[in-house]
Amino acid sequence: MFLPELLSPAGNLEKLKLAINYGADAVYLGLQKFGLRSAAENFSTDELIEGVKYAHAKNAKVFVVLNAYLHDKELLELPESLKTLENAGVDAVIVSDLGVVKTVLENSNIDVHLSTQASCLNSYSAKLWKNMGVSRIVFGREIGLDEARKIKEKVDIEIELFIHGSMCMAYSGNCVISNYTQGRDSNRGGCAHSCRFQYSLDIPGKKDITSSFFMSSKDLNGLMQLPKFIDAGVDSLKVEGRMKNHLYLSTVTGAYRAAIDEYVKNKKLSPEFLKELDAELRKLAHRDYTEASLIKPAGEDSVYRDREGASNSHQVIGKVLEVKNQEIYFLSKNAIQTKDNIEIVNFNRINQSFAAENFYDINGKLVEKTKPNRIYKTKLLNDLKIENGNILRKQNEVY
Repeated sequence: MFLPELLSPAGNLEKLKLAINYGADAVYLGLQKFGLRSAAENFSTDELIEGVKYAHAKNAKVFVVLNAYLHDKELLELPESLKTLENAGVDAVIVSDLGVVKTVLENSNIDVHLSTQASCLNSYSAKLWKNMGVSRIVFGREIGLDEARKIKEKVDIEIELFIHGSMCMAYSGNCVISNYTQGRDSNRGGCAHSCRFQYSLDIPGKKDITSSFFMSSKDLNGLMQLPKFIDAGVDSLKVEGRMKNHLYLSTVTGAYRAAIDEYVKNKKLSPEFLKELDAELRKLAHRDYTEASLIKPAGEDSVYRDREGASNSHQVIGKVLEVKNQEIYFLSKNAIQTKDNIEIVNFNRINQSFAAENFYDINGKLVEKTKPNRIYKTKLLNDLKIENGNILRKQNEVY
């Protein structure tokens, strides 16, 4: 059976390891320059080398995002960076700029994937990019699964589609609203998400001025359409979110990993199983979900008309560092107190929880409430399956 790649975001080295541990077949990441997420932590050269080694040891791939539109000065700097990427063993780069594509092909042997920023939406465009040397097309989010299947059949090239995460109101991010409102170039890594703001609409013929979030998009959730992704021969299922938190990354990667594995095992996904995984995805902070243009062109119902600020039903409380003699050593991310119910986000999607009786700091001092970014230990009261690197979470009291 055809098995698609699960591609997850890696905002930093810790998140790279987290994504792979939760089942990603590949991760994509950014450098300190040449990408469109300048506000993300991104990778230094040393972190990149360590990340590639970790990924390859786990049979996972690493793709580096070089998707900004560059000026001549930056293009002159790129060949030296390509040598670093090639020496590190990077598996592919994700590119949108024609000049960058040419520079990569002339100065390295790294595979080139066409970024969604290039808005490739038809077979003629895909053939052109293939003839230029591109090995994979990351389609614009305006394309549907049926269209994607037909393009792959005509062009015979690897295809990649987003399956989950934030959406953009512009054609694959080709937007200059941030330039106008904030003086920040979204096509060079400075997007301020101005489309998410509330605007006043002064409509001719109407007396009242209307306030609206008319440019904000709902979040993509393609879980229910996973069998159609596989049937369409989509080579890579991409999760958006290099700037999202650990709980988002572990939950989304784990859910889609479980869905892919279940489909391969049983040749189908039961409604009950999908409902269970969808419930996990809805525990995360998100705008209303949409399937965007996967099945039919996105319409008015794909617009998110509410103010930003949706809250998680759950929050991450820590990451397991070591399990020894039925004791968990964890790095605290948010405060938790004794008797709070702790849920374990397992790598294999087994839902487990326990109520911690006591917490101790690294000096062995008993504490009633943990503080963020400190190491604590607590006893496992039940015979639960928990591994190093598992994320711990708790349900919020009010959400």
